[in-house]
Amino acid sequence: MKDLVLFFAHNGTGKTRLSMDFKQAGKEFDAEGNVTNRDTLYFNAFTEDLFSWNNDLEHDTNRELNLNSDSAFFDGLHELELDAKIESFFNNYVDLKFDIDYDTSTVKFSRSIIVEGNEQTVENIKISRGEETLFIWCFFLAICQLAIDKDPAYSWVKYIYIDDPISSLDENNAIAVACDLCNLLTTEGNELKTVISTHHSLFFNVLYNEFGRKVKNKRYFLHCKKPSGYALQDTNDTPFFHHIATLSELKKITESNKIYTYHFNSLRSVLEKTATFFGYDKIDKCIDGLEDEVLFERALQLFSHGKYSIFDPVEMGDDNKDLFKRILTGFLNKYEFYFPLIFEEVAAAEVQQPEVAQAVAAALSEVVPIVEPDQLNS
Repeated sequence: MKDLVLFFAHNGTGKTRLSMDFKQAGKEFDAEGNVTNRDTLYFNAFTEDLFSWNNDLEHDTNRELNLNSDSAFFDGLHELELDAKIESFFNNYVDLKFDIDYDTSTVKFSRSIIVEGNEQTVENIKISRGEETLFIWCFFLAICQLAIDKDPAYSWVKYIYIDDPISSLDENNAIAVACDLCNLLTTEGNELKTVISTHHSLFFNVLYNEFGRKVKNKRYFLHCKKPSGYALQDTNDTPFFHHIATLSELKKITESNKIYTYHFNSLRSVLEKTATFFGYDKIDKCIDGLEDEVLFERALQLFSHGKYSIFDPVEMGDDNKDLFKRILTGFLNKYEFYFPLIFEEVAAAEVQQPEVAQAVAAALSEVVPIVEPDQLNS
C-alpha cells in the first residue's frame, strides 16, 4: 500500500466530522453544484445508516435488512454480486447465512440449529447489533477488495477512510477485525492511500503493531484543544496507551491546580486497569502500602461514585485537591509509569478545525483542498 495514517481520538473529538470533511474535499462539482467526481471510499456512522431494518411489525416474521441503493456506496451492486466476497470475511466472525436480493436491495439472514439431533434452518432472523455491525463491516471490506483490485465500478477510489468500525463489538472481535483489516490493506499491489481513526485503544494498538510490522505508516493522537482547534500529535515509535494519556493529563491538572471532583473518576479508571493487569480483585491493592492508604481508598470510593457531571463541573476545595495530589503522587511513585514525549504539550502541532482535514491529507503526502462551507451539504 502507498500511505497509511492511523490516529486515536476520544469520542466527541470530531472524528466523524473529519471523515466527512475529508470525503467532501475530494469531490468535484459542476456549475450547478452537482457532484461530478469523487475519490474517497469511506466507512463511518453515515455508512452504517445506509443499512436499516424492516422488522415486519405487523406479522413479526419476515425481517430483512434494507440497503439504501441510492448511495454511490452500492454502485454496481447488482452486477458485482458480492455474496462470495462478503461471505469470505463474514464467516471469520459468525456462523450465519445471508441472502442478498439485488432487485429489492434487501438482505435476509438465517442460522442452522440442532433440534433433537437434527439440523434445522431458522429463516428471516433478526441478528444482534454486534452481528449487524460485522455484516456491514464485511460488506465494506468486500467493496474495499474491489477497489484494491481496481474493479471498474470502483476505479474512482483513491483514498479509503475508515472511522470507528467496531462499535458494539467485544474485544475478541475488535482484535480479529483489526488483523483482517491489516491483511486486506497490505495486499500486494494495493495503491490506495488510507486513513483510519478510532476511539478504541485496543483496536488502535493492534493496528499500530500489525501495520508497524508490514508497512511504513504515520500514527497520531488527535484531541480537542479548544472549541476552535485540535492538537495532532505524532506518536513516532511509541505505542499509544489510553491509561498513560489519562495519567499524563491528570499530572498536568494537578500542576495547574484546576482539579475538579470528576477527576477522581479518571483516576479510579486507571487504578481499575492497573488492578486488572496485576490480577487484583480490588483497586485498593494498587495503593497498598502507601501512607494513609485507608483514607485514600475511602476518598476514591466516595468521590468516584458521586453524581459529578462533567457538564456542570465543580472545582474541589483545597483540602480535597491536596488529597487528590497525594493519591496520584503515591500511585505514580509506586508504579513508576513512563510518560513518552508524545504527551508533552510542546510535541503538539495545533491546527484549526477547518484545516484539520488538510493536515491529515498532508500526512498522506498529498494535500487535498478543503471545500467551501456551502459545499458541505451538497
